[in-house]
Amino acid sequence: MSIILEGEEESGGVNLPGFLDSHADELRADVAMICDTNMRDKDMPAITTSLRGLCAEEITIHAADRDLHSGFCGSEAANPNHVLARILADLHDADGRVAIPHFYEGVPELPESLKESWKTLDFSEAAFLGEVGLLVPAGEKGRSVLEQTWSRPTCEVNGMGGGYQGAGFKTVIPAVASAKILFRLVFDRDPHRVREEFRKFVRARVPADCRVEFIEHGSGTAVAFDVNGAAFQARQGALTEEWGKAAAFVGGGGSIPVATLLKEKLGMDVVLAGFGLSDDRIHSPNEKYDLRSFHKGIRSWVRILAAL
Repeated sequence: MSIILEGEEESGGVNLPGFLDSHADELRADVAMICDTNMRDKDMPAITTSLRGLCAEEITIHAADRDLHSGFCGSEAANPNHVLARILADLHDADGRVAIPHFYEGVPELPESLKESWKTLDFSEAAFLGEVGLLVPAGEKGRSVLEQTWSRPTCEVNGMGGGYQGAGFKTVIPAVASAKILFRLVFDRDPHRVREEFRKFVRARVPADCRVEFIEHGSGTAVAFDVNGAAFQARQGALTEEWGKAAAFVGGGGSIPVATLLKEKLGMDVVLAGFGLSDDRIHSPNEKYDLRSFHKGIRSWVRILAAL
């Protein structure tokens, strides 16, 4: 058994692919196991069978060679904040669909059998959104929350800024404005092609007196696994024994690029079964990990390794 501890994935994981290439023979095994996923709920364990890919981009709009006085240069000088706002607004149409050409190319509709199986899960959209202080589902109209999270691609603005943002007020037209954009991808959508299409989309909306700069922040393809293999069945049984409830097979909305790398570079299936909870505030202030998940997670891994 080999254990890989890798601490840079959230910032791109640029060193891991080369490491896997150079140590492939040493690392290759029957199956890989990752526990960076969630429970179905606080009492029901889950095995995640699919993850979305990703493509991360940062764009900066440049105009004048310095910040300008808005009284002297208002209206007649290009304002990067205005340009950026129009570009970001154009990314989605009125129905919540991503408006970049070819974005949904190769994205099939969810099989009815799978859609019906998801409906049997004890999932409340109102409760899910209520945990974070929201009420109304956003995103693609006509799509359920689970469908959007587990099987649909997305485009989100993770951060943006431009001009004076300190205390008080400053009457300037900024010289630059920037935004960080993340695409979650499904099936075999190529993140590099998505990046090219996004950049073409942006360039077409940059006026003559401005220029755009792009920074690439990592990418990865989506991945899915066949749950009929012996390792998946053994792990499901071990989790069920520990938690007293049948472990569910679920989709995953997040991205774990190493799972794709392990499958592509080492030819290994990856069993994803973790013990996070929906109220762990992941990626937010005061993120936590439940002690019950920690203790029963240890017991679960003992059962899993014994079963394997």
